[in-house]
Amino acid sequence: MTSEQPKPSLLILLTSHWITMLGVALVTLAGFSWLFLLPAHVRARVDNPYIGLVVFLAIPLLFFLGLALIPIGIALTRRRWAAHLDTTDRGAARRRAAIFFAGMTLANLLIGSQLTYWAVAHMETVKFCGQSCHVMKPEFTAHQRSPHQAVECVRCHVETGARGWIRSKVAGIRQLKAVTFNTFDRPIKSAMESNRLVSSAETCQQCHYRAQVTGDRLRVFTSFKDDEANTRSDTLLIMRVGGGSFGGIHGAHLGSGVRIRYAVADAKRQTIPWVEYRNQQTGVVRTYLASDAKPESISTMRTFEMQCADCHNRPSHAFELPGRAVDEAILTVKATQGLPSFKKAGVDLLQAEYGSQLEAGKKIPEGLMNFYAQKFPEVRSQRAADIEAAGNALVAIYQRNVFPDLKVTWGTYANNLGHNDFPGCFRCHDESHTSSDNKTITQDCATCHEILTDEASVTVLKNLGVSDRIAAIQKQ
Repeated sequence: MTSEQPKPSLLILLTSHWITMLGVALVTLAGFSWLFLLPAHVRARVDNPYIGLVVFLAIPLLFFLGLALIPIGIALTRRRWAAHLDTTDRGAARRRAAIFFAGMTLANLLIGSQLTYWAVAHMETVKFCGQSCHVMKPEFTAHQRSPHQAVECVRCHVETGARGWIRSKVAGIRQLKAVTFNTFDRPIKSAMESNRLVSSAETCQQCHYRAQVTGDRLRVFTSFKDDEANTRSDTLLIMRVGGGSFGGIHGAHLGSGVRIRYAVADAKRQTIPWVEYRNQQTGVVRTYLASDAKPESISTMRTFEMQCADCHNRPSHAFELPGRAVDEAILTVKATQGLPSFKKAGVDLLQAEYGSQLEAGKKIPEGLMNFYAQKFPEVRSQRAADIEAAGNALVAIYQRNVFPDLKVTWGTYANNLGHNDFPGCFRCHDESHTSSDNKTITQDCATCHEILTDEASVTVLKNLGVSDRIAAIQKQ
């Protein structure tokens, strides 16, 4: 470039090479996107932890990538100007710059206001949280069958306020790193185990009133024996749910003035050697120690204040166990009814080892068909279609509860509600937790529920119309 020739302006330099134009486009796109997201973050209204990946990783990455491309393009442009660009091209360069910046302004307004908004909205959905990353497949699958399936993940997993906002962003970045470098836990830890449990006051109590009086509730449990007839058994329970000052399960643990703390000896909170009960209204303070616990070891353990999730720890992600899942299949899948020894055969097939869900999907139906071919050949020949449908029902059970690649299998996640399948209530209510005045945490069944007799069960079921409703389901 000669000394008589004027130097190109910055505007022309920024639009004279496609690399520079790309850099400018990325910088402005990142800037506009940041501006559209910034107000929501200042107000701490964006709850999804994955949005932090966009704001703190994706957008800055685009911004700095654009900054790096701009000088590269300018350097290439200067070479071209020095070699052969004539001053007569300056008018065309200005027109190209005007068109480029006008187009970029319009594009950024559209992208920043629409695509960024929809990206944020999509990240708030259950589909994104559960299906964008295969690590969450077990939890997403269980969530589809829960009472909270219509509730967004962030409503329970991210606390409100600035503290929750910061923690969610840090968690999102940490999770991305773990997935990227394949260092995530298999199976992933529950919120309790990893101490990421959000307070019930921030989650459950946004919809469920802690002091609400629920009273008694009738529960019907139907199970089948593993004999040839799949003998049915119906158990009726009167659950003393209570609530508030009316006692019962909720009143005793979460009633007004009641505060319970406990210490844990394991990360999953299944072993609880120490419990402290306080009632501010009555002034009662009592500390219970398990019979096999050493008092000096309690000080080294983590302590927690009891909340809803200590018992309702799988309200939206409950996994089944083989026996209970097959019981439900016999009740609801018409093809399974009347198949001899289906309960035993189904449970055995579900508990067998399979390398993958795909392998289970092939071997379970084959195994069931072979079982009836060997044990009940007449049933095999007469009800082949039903056996095939029953096999598919077993595959569905397996595939929503067992994920071999993520090391999630039967009983991986304990459910603390009840005490039949996991310790649950008996973690504390075992009659071995004793106070200094020799009082124990009761294990009396009548404290929480009343089991109706078998004779009464038949009458009660009939009077309530439960038998008729179950029969109607079976005919469907």
